[in-house]
Amino acid sequence: MDSNRVLVFDTTLRDGEQSPGASLSVNDKVAIAHQLARLNVDVIEAGFPVSSEAQFDAVRRIAQEVDGPTITGLARCIDLDIDRAGEALKDAKKPRIHTFVATSKIHLEKKFRKTEDEILEMALKGIKRAKQYCDDVEFSPEDSARTGKDFLFRIVKAAIEAGATTINIPDTVGYSNPEEFGELIREIIKKVDNIHKAILSVHCHNDLGLAVANTLAAVRQGAQQVEVTINGVGERAGNASLEEVVMALKTRQAFYKKQMGINSKEIIPTSRMVSRMMGIPVQPNKAIVGANAFAHESGIHQDAVIKDASTYEIMTPTEIGLESNKIVLGRHSGRHGLKQRLQEIGYPLTPEDLDRIYERFLELADKKKEVFEEDLLALIAEESQDVTEAFQLEYFQILSGNHAIPTATIGLKHKDQVFREASVGDGPVDAAYKAIDKIVKMPLKLADYSLKGVTGGKDAMGEVVVHVTENGKRIIGRAASTDVIEASIRAYVNAINRVLFLKEKFTNGNSEKAQL
Repeated sequence: MDSNRVLVFDTTLRDGEQSPGASLSVNDKVAIAHQLARLNVDVIEAGFPVSSEAQFDAVRRIAQEVDGPTITGLARCIDLDIDRAGEALKDAKKPRIHTFVATSKIHLEKKFRKTEDEILEMALKGIKRAKQYCDDVEFSPEDSARTGKDFLFRIVKAAIEAGATTINIPDTVGYSNPEEFGELIREIIKKVDNIHKAILSVHCHNDLGLAVANTLAAVRQGAQQVEVTINGVGERAGNASLEEVVMALKTRQAFYKKQMGINSKEIIPTSRMVSRMMGIPVQPNKAIVGANAFAHESGIHQDAVIKDASTYEIMTPTEIGLESNKIVLGRHSGRHGLKQRLQEIGYPLTPEDLDRIYERFLELADKKKEVFEEDLLALIAEESQDVTEAFQLEYFQILSGNHAIPTATIGLKHKDQVFREASVGDGPVDAAYKAIDKIVKMPLKLADYSLKGVTGGKDAMGEVVVHVTENGKRIIGRAASTDVIEASIRAYVNAINRVLFLKEKFTNGNSEKAQL
């Protein structure tokens, strides 16, 4: 193996699934495994086959259906565990059995009540049995970070002699720190004389928030495989996060001098899939994949990022599968951020208009934590409150019923002339909107429609809000009536009138008007 190559062993489907409340169905696990293959991880730990029939089925199906990565199943150094793993993996193109036994003094005394020699015998027996099923066998001395070094070095050497092809050093309870864990890896390489015959792996937990730091320290000292999970999910405080380890090695490649095969553009799709299927939200300030990871609110930061993103971004959003960074509009934002966001949604303002909108924006930002696109559209819409209505609703007639084709006839008045059209649709509102489109002949698309009651009782007033888009611009229309169909029609006409007004305002009257 190339000494500069780092293998990525993903244990989201095994250790990650052990997160409280994160149980996945067999189909969920297979779907995630396919996505991990697209991410191009080197190894997928698909589950713990002996633990349940569902776990066995998931490992078996992933072994059968997922191509590319090595597929591994976990097994204690117990015959039944190893036999079930071997059976589940029998159809894999690249199978691996990952077997383990605890080696720390506290585990030997409190959990096993066995001597070091007895534990060593268990390990060797387990490895030899696993070799009967596949050539690729990984061995983990559980709780390595709290295991006495003499015994650790001894069992690692014996495991390789017994046929282990990967030796994994777990910091099972997240007890170690980077300097200490890196030194442990360095000592293993120095003092275990046959370590070069196996791949040296690390598996770090995050109980002290050091899993990623410990993993990277181990890589610096010669670890060749990192065991990680998507979003850092896992037992207790979780595992080293795949996306953080991968992007640290990629972004600081000149420092670490390591290569990986990961397709980093699949990081965001994989993170979102795992979060959705496990029902575990990603915290907003989570490195790499959190909602705020590429978000900027400070006016100083926004101005710099607009000029050159590298001022405050050490990696690009597109590297991990995002389309762009995010300019968050809030009380700390400056004119540059507001100006760019308005331009993005189709409203390039003059300096005078920008000053006026910016003052109103600050008033709004003082009341809200974040100002969203809809809020900006509302501010723009308020600028056109006094616009003369180019189109006025003269009348409408609706035919609808559970055995009738919804049909609408609409009359709109424009410059003292009434235009009439009729259309059918999926419902009365759709039919009415299609009839209006025939009259105004504008390239409008309905982006959003919402109806809510603003009063109570049988004669409740309903308010309709529509969002329409026209050549990339998004415009809001509103209307209220006790008749929800009338409110819907008036809201759409209101949006059309705003489109015409804003076209006139922002293109100096040279834009194409409604074609009548």
